[in-house]
Amino acid sequence: MTSFDLTGKVALVTGGNGGIGLGMAKGLADAGALVMVAGRDAQKNRRAVESLGASADAIAVDMAQDSGPKAAVDRAVKKFGRLDIVVNNAGINIRKPPQDYSLEEWHSVLNINLTSLFVCCQAAYPHLRAQKGGKIINIGSMMSIFGASFAAPYGASKGGVVQLTKSLAAAWAADNIQVNAVLPGWIDTELTKGAREQVSGLNEKVLARTPAGRWGVPDDMAGIAVFLASAASDFITGTAIPVDGGYSAAG
Repeated sequence: MTSFDLTGKVALVTGGNGGIGLGMAKGLADAGALVMVAGRDAQKNRRAVESLGASADAIAVDMAQDSGPKAAVDRAVKKFGRLDIVVNNAGINIRKPPQDYSLEEWHSVLNINLTSLFVCCQAAYPHLRAQKGGKIINIGSMMSIFGASFAAPYGASKGGVVQLTKSLAAAWAADNIQVNAVLPGWIDTELTKGAREQVSGLNEKVLARTPAGRWGVPDDMAGIAVFLASAASDFITGTAIPVDGGYSAAG
């Protein structure tokens, strides 16, 4: 369907060298987009680009640094000549009881998961407006909906992602920029591997509650990325869409 064709579009995917970000980047590349991957690890970036093909490039950048998001945006525009799609996926988690977090740990999670996302959106805005429209896809979480005893700053940051998404959607709709959030469920990645090692019984609890009966995989994120990046979603903005195998619908 031509509505889902991304040929000639340029996408920036932060945290796009693995897990959910790479799954989305693959979907965008398969739909015809030119993809710029932004990640801290140059070797992982290189492997991601190899898997995406000739239509991709990467920049090694730390999104936690004030200059990181703008550097990623500028690299995408310099390499491909424009910017149409931004996927804000870079994020971290630190798991412990809320009373045990240091203020430095709190700031670290909020800075990468929420503040850097906002800065990236700000940096991308003039480029999207110059194209007379664009798409921003912000990655939230099930923790945007539910609380977890072991993830207070992560949950706060991901709840903030949803509210920021709504604000940006309202502010930039007049510029034909659609801003939406995706709320991944329990996806099998390096990040959640750590959760399964640290949180006793997590695997069994996830499987018991998820109607699909399995953990998600990064490839499960490709379709929603293409949909929200394409003309098929031109009248959808300010939403937060779970991709979770029914986890959030189960009682």
